[in-house]
Amino acid sequence: MKIITWNCNMAFRKKAEFILAHNPDIVVIPECENPDKLKFPVGTKLPTDILWYGSNQNKGIGIFSYSDYRFKLLKCHNPIFKNILPIAVTGGNVDFTLFAIWANNPEDKDGQYVTQVWKAIHYYENLITENKTILIGDFNSNTIWDKPRREGNHTTVVNKLESKKIFSTYHKYYNQLQGKEQHPTLYMYRNASKPYHIDYCFASNDFMEILESVEVGTYQDWTKYSDHKPLIINFNL
Repeated sequence: MKIITWNCNMAFRKKAEFILAHNPDIVVIPECENPDKLKFPVGTKLPTDILWYGSNQNKGIGIFSYSDYRFKLLKCHNPIFKNILPIAVTGGNVDFTLFAIWANNPEDKDGQYVTQVWKAIHYYENLITENKTILIGDFNSNTIWDKPRREGNHTTVVNKLESKKIFSTYHKYYNQLQGKEQHPTLYMYRNASKPYHIDYCFASNDFMEILESVEVGTYQDWTKYSDHKPLIINFNL
């Protein structure tokens, strides 16, 4: 099972072909337009299922299947957390719970980015387990921005997930430390001198045992399309 997350910087309809070249099963796209606006060019492979959520018709979060996997937003979804979506994924080689994440809620005075993830993983405590769980998307966070006095920072999110035996696929695969990543997923303002790693895929231990590969797109290949680079994860399923 190949799953990709990529903040497409809007207008996914014009850029889908570049992600589809990697033959994904599931794609999570922050800053994606409403499906009613998804008029793909002729010849573009069409998704077999779509789940979209957002208040801005040009800029929500889209989850696409290009395989047998099907999506259902769980009834327990709390809209307070905006674009952090608990999704039942079924129909493929394995059924699992997917949290599609675009951590960006300017209405929350406690913090609009990683604080959203921190709150969500506590709210969905019983749903996030050491088996059949994946959290993936644009977390808008990194340990380098930790505020020690804030309870919900990036490090505490990572530690909380690790306590449930859920780990970052990138950091495990490349043997990297949080905050010391060698492969940026964002070049702020598309500036090569402003690299950051803020997109993640956390997977439960059963998925980690069958993790096959992790790839991050390069500045050269992707900057013309977005300030973010795709994170491509392949599990041996």
